[in-house]
Amino acid sequence: MVIVNWNQRHFLRACLASVAGQVGADFEIIVVDNGSQDGSPELAETEFGVRVIRNATNLGFCAANNQGIAAARGEFVALLNNDAEAEPGWLEALQRACSKSPEVGMAASKVLVWEDPRFIDKVGHLIYPDGQNKGRGSGARDMGQYDREEEVLWPDGCAAMYRKAMLDRIGGFDEDFFAYGDDAELGLRARIAGWKCIYTPAAVVRHRRSSTLGKDSVWRLELIERNRLLLAFKLFPWSLLWLNPFYSAMRIVAGYRAALRGAGDTVYFPGWHGKWRVAKALLKGELAALRRLPLMLRKRTEIRQLRRLSPSGVRRLILAHRLSLKETT
Repeated sequence: MVIVNWNQRHFLRACLASVAGQVGADFEIIVVDNGSQDGSPELAETEFGVRVIRNATNLGFCAANNQGIAAARGEFVALLNNDAEAEPGWLEALQRACSKSPEVGMAASKVLVWEDPRFIDKVGHLIYPDGQNKGRGSGARDMGQYDREEEVLWPDGCAAMYRKAMLDRIGGFDEDFFAYGDDAELGLRARIAGWKCIYTPAAVVRHRRSSTLGKDSVWRLELIERNRLLLAFKLFPWSLLWLNPFYSAMRIVAGYRAALRGAGDTVYFPGWHGKWRVAKALLKGELAALRRLPLMLRKRTEIRQLRRLSPSGVRRLILAHRLSLKETT
């Protein structure tokens, strides 16, 4: 199991305590620390006796997880955010789901909102045709509607399991993403390579959302927008990629209408000054993505070696797991 940490000592303690309570599965714990200055590495080593990989600086979610994955020795690798806490049977349930078939390369958890576990944070992922992705069921009250084990698009990286053989074959996280949208890129790349993902409601985690940068972080918005485009440039079929500006415009209009009603993610940026900050962050993200376009197109050609799903099959997969416009706001 890999846990990435950056200056979240208080969250890390609760996370590791929940991991220590896991039953029914043999596992090792690897904490990858991104240059924390709050004593987090020492806490993990002295209080919990776990292995810690120490980075001098913050290498980001992707690079740090890749370090942990490379060091892991098991058949499966579980990822857990330091701001998440797992129920005792979490690991066992994920391993059972991954073991159902050799085609299953990923398993998704039932992630509940830490502050109020009556509500769902995510149960797998959905995607909008412009590359924006979001947790399935996000914000819904948990009424048992997601208590069936089923195939989903891909897992959220905050609480997921991956087959090590799959990662050895297709590679780990794309480190050019740094953070946000990275699990979507890995998940879609895995689906293109022919792997499947199973969601199991028995794998329950409580997650503090956006605790690393905060929901009011413009850097977070910039990374999300940049990586949305990088994902599309790298993995989307051309039949969807040409339509990206159209879908993106529809989503922005829907977001603007939600903002007028005082709804949607823009509520964390109040007033016209806040909305201007959002607009600048989105523009910066788009410009950053365009600067990386040649790199993504080169990576796009490399995907051909992994491909098991045709471009038309990728299009059908994306549209079958499509976010509605309302869900994007």
